[in-house]
Amino acid sequence: MNALAARFNAIFGADMAGPLAALAAVLIVFGFASPHFLTGATFGSVAFQLPELGVLTLAMLMPILTGGLNLAITFTANIAGLTLAWTLQANGGIEAGPGAFLLGSALALAVGAASGLVMGLVIAFTRAPPILVSLSMMIFLRGLGEFLTRGGDISGFPTFIAPIGHGSILGIPVPLLILIACVIASHILLSRSKLGFSTYMIGSNIESARYSGINTRKILVLVYMLSGVMAAVAGIIMLARFNSVRVGHGESYLLITVLACFLGGINPFGGFGRVLPVFVALIVLQLLSSGLNLLGANQHLTTAVWGILLIVVMVLRWFSAKFIRIVK
Repeated sequence: MNALAARFNAIFGADMAGPLAALAAVLIVFGFASPHFLTGATFGSVAFQLPELGVLTLAMLMPILTGGLNLAITFTANIAGLTLAWTLQANGGIEAGPGAFLLGSALALAVGAASGLVMGLVIAFTRAPPILVSLSMMIFLRGLGEFLTRGGDISGFPTFIAPIGHGSILGIPVPLLILIACVIASHILLSRSKLGFSTYMIGSNIESARYSGINTRKILVLVYMLSGVMAAVAGIIMLARFNSVRVGHGESYLLITVLACFLGGINPFGGFGRVLPVFVALIVLQLLSSGLNLLGANQHLTTAVWGILLIVVMVLRWFSAKFIRIVK
């Protein structure tokens, strides 16, 4: 048994055991509970619904690895989407061309980066708690969006944008391809770059990282800027998927991004965790949502189950850590 566990850890990593076990449990339970669960329709629906949540989770991941948090990701995504929408509206609305879309996307990414830049600067130079700084940014972005849109939606976009949210290439949804590209980029960044190494060092012990010569202020600013850019990518996907933008889009995703990170083995205090287990955890959560929908549960019950699952994950982690100490 020990040899099998060692071989599994060598191939997949020890942090993959939990997400893969959860994936197997969800497939088995809902496979028996609903004859329509293990079908192409279910997995196709998951493939289209997963991307915006997945990209937002990647936006949450890097701040958590530093021991921080970014509570403003969903409203950053919405403001970025609104920026793209306003650019398209100013250039003809439905008649806007690809140039306007590229300009709007660049501006949306810049808005996301600016949001992260402000948070990163405040956190890095004042050492204010990231939860308070990002909460303040979330409130600001929400209020700004509500003021500028008067609580309404913006819709009416060129038809060539629709494939970004609903199209497929060789049977694979375009938004899923975008998510996979973001997952690969995040994995390489965290595992193969100096920024990734510094991110883990800061999460493990920021004072030790500072004494070892790492410019912790610069790294924190870059981390939150990248988080804002990733949130902006999610905002662009949501605009194409819903064919409209409003401030409240994806508001319920915030809880799920944190849950996906913890379920994927990310240390809530920073310093440890990988992208791939988080990606598997995202699939688990989306399959769980689809399974509950097939059983007739509404979205509110699904959100409640996600909250309970977050508590269960924390309790199981505590028991696991206590068991390991006893064994040692």
